[in-house]
Amino acid sequence: MNKIGFDNEKYLAEQSEYIRQRAAKYGKLYLEFGGKLMNDFHAARCLPGYDPNVKLRLLQSLKDQAEIILCIFSGDIERRKMRADFGISYDADAMKLIDDLTALGLKVAGVVITRYQDQPGVKAFRNKLESRGVKVYLHYKTDGYPANVEKIVSEQGYGKNEYVKTEKPIVVVTAPGPGSGKFATCLTQIYHEYRQGRMAGYSKFESFPVWNLPLKHPLNIAYEAATIDLWDVNLIDPYHKAAYGVETVNYNRDVDAYPLLKAIWERMTGGECPYKSPTDMGVNRIGFGIVDDEVVQYASKQEVIRRFLRYQCQFADGTSDRASVERANELMRSMGLSPEDRPVVQAARKCAEEARQAGKGKTGGVVSGAAIELKDGTIVTGKNSDSLHAASAMVLNAIKRLSGIPEQIPLIAPNVVQSVRHMKEDILKGGSASLNLDEALIGLAISAASNPAAQIAMEKLNELTTCEVHMTHIVTPGDQAGLRRLGCRFTSDPYFATSGLFHGEN
Repeated sequence: MNKIGFDNEKYLAEQSEYIRQRAAKYGKLYLEFGGKLMNDFHAARCLPGYDPNVKLRLLQSLKDQAEIILCIFSGDIERRKMRADFGISYDADAMKLIDDLTALGLKVAGVVITRYQDQPGVKAFRNKLESRGVKVYLHYKTDGYPANVEKIVSEQGYGKNEYVKTEKPIVVVTAPGPGSGKFATCLTQIYHEYRQGRMAGYSKFESFPVWNLPLKHPLNIAYEAATIDLWDVNLIDPYHKAAYGVETVNYNRDVDAYPLLKAIWERMTGGECPYKSPTDMGVNRIGFGIVDDEVVQYASKQEVIRRFLRYQCQFADGTSDRASVERANELMRSMGLSPEDRPVVQAARKCAEEARQAGKGKTGGVVSGAAIELKDGTIVTGKNSDSLHAASAMVLNAIKRLSGIPEQIPLIAPNVVQSVRHMKEDILKGGSASLNLDEALIGLAISAASNPAAQIAMEKLNELTTCEVHMTHIVTPGDQAGLRRLGCRFTSDPYFATSGLFHGEN
């Protein structure tokens, strides 16, 4: 787990220079940033050594030349779409992103709400931003898109979208997630630039798929697994092969959009499109940062398994469909993978089975097992009981192991456990009295004030960051919150810990 497959400094040097070269060709370059600008944990999981915020470092190196437009799709605001890695909505993530960028000295020119339809939740979000001094611009569904290029490139098409005034030569167009309208925003801006007599260019900065790796490289398949809900499919760029005789990897949406971009560009500018293929449009140099392909391949396979397990759980709780599960399963089969190829899966299931055979576990409920792989490769497990969730037991056992504390020594004082259980069960009349991980962490902090062993063990919690975790039952909100605080990479089997339909907040 400690092996490095990616060199951030090598990547930064290559990437920043390439963007500067591309920007120098235009008076203004609109640079569409695909993927996540901050906290790109997918890339960090697939490319061991990758800094999740390396794109921010890239922007900081360009900040004298760059400013940012943030896009968010109105439908994502209205239905409160969530970021799975943070557990926060896209609109909340957009506000967090603005705060973080501003704190780093990066200028945010404004927020574009795309495909605006006057929805109540969207208006409230707009008002919230404007009351805090953030400029908000409205873009609408493009009439005639994608067939009627004449109408798209007109006052009834891109012309009716509000123009974002910018000052710097590089304008980064980014979003909390995919499908946010970044491409249309870039073209709208270029349309207005040309209408006002200024030349502007467009390029795309998309980390995945990696154009100079094989089509079936695990890193590229991991991208497909991550975008199953968008139905993205990797393919050989046919336009690039026709123009240069070289095979490069792209994906269906960019390949499908290229003829439209070419037609729109030529209509807007009256000149020939400068790009002969979707690959030409890109400025992605992430492949040049890979320093150990074997490490990256293993990590990417693990990500495909994690995604498969996540889709299974989402299908079980009704937030995903069977088609997504089946497609994730197809990707697994194409790579010859099974969930058991994830070491913590086997360990968690074995722990639960042993507890069942021993007749142990939480009274009146289902026996659950949890496993965590420490950074030295050691796997530590935990099972649920009347006092603790399986995730709580696992984390306490893990920090005992890291601290050299014998397993039989309690880290949370028994009177603290009993007090919390009494409050949950007798006072608040909760359905489950055992401590979830979030509660166990608070109990640990309280106990550390008077228990030296608890204090020593608590200091080891930060060593669990990025550790792999698996549970035999769908993670409850309280366990999920604790695992996120610790920065663990967790999955679970698609089963609920109780037979009831309502699972509460435990």
